[in-house]
Amino acid sequence: MTPFDSWVRHFEANTDRHAALEADIDWEGYPAIDARTRTAFVRSFRRFELGESGDGRHLLAMAAAAGDPVYTKALGLLVLEEQKHSALFGRGLRYLDASSMDSHWTDAAFTRLRRLLGLRTEIGLFLIAESVAMGYFDALAEHAPDPVLRGIGNRIATDERNHIRFQIDRLRVGFRHTPAPLRLLVGSAWALVAAGAATVLVVDHGTALRACGIRPTAYWGRAMRSFRAAARSALAADNVTLLGPTNRTMQSAPAGVDAPTR
Repeated sequence: MTPFDSWVRHFEANTDRHAALEADIDWEGYPAIDARTRTAFVRSFRRFELGESGDGRHLLAMAAAAGDPVYTKALGLLVLEEQKHSALFGRGLRYLDASSMDSHWTDAAFTRLRRLLGLRTEIGLFLIAESVAMGYFDALAEHAPDPVLRGIGNRIATDERNHIRFQIDRLRVGFRHTPAPLRLLVGSAWALVAAGAATVLVVDHGTALRACGIRPTAYWGRAMRSFRAAARSALAADNVTLLGPTNRTMQSAPAGVDAPTR
């Protein structure tokens, strides 16, 4: 048994969970929202569809080179889930009678940034992106002004909560023998990137957040708190036990900081 066997089992079992959640989404309806709100979610969904669409080849190649085939298998299954999220956002765009976008500078910049260094850096950047965006998915699930949009949010939020835990587990393994001053330096660098990511998110998705009843400025602070909780969990010196997956669908605490599973 390796530390990531439970993650392989979790991701393999998710097919049935996904089917159950998606069965509750009524795609045949028509969005009962005004034109301004529709435009806000079209803009937002286009960004997320593009951002979640990567094939993960660079990341998977680095994971394979690190020599843990079980982790690499789990990571490959996670990448497939991210691609399913992209497809869900694409389906949401069709529900909103809108097309996809081919490229955006934020996606290109993030891709370049995460490929600068090694596996830990790339996983750390994914942790930043997912922890900063987690509140958006929760807001979509709970407060979007349309049941189909809420269904998309709930379906993705359930996955993303475990994706954050998965990234934390890999980083706990990667930083287990790293001296405390270096971990502190890494956390400070992450915080700068997280502040930039949160700013980009509230600029790109601010109107959609308002449609969910959330002020972008309030969301920025919430996103940074979520990031800090995840970063502390990943970098704390005494974190030798891995979190493992959780089947909880919604939670009020920041993802990745509740009790570990064994």
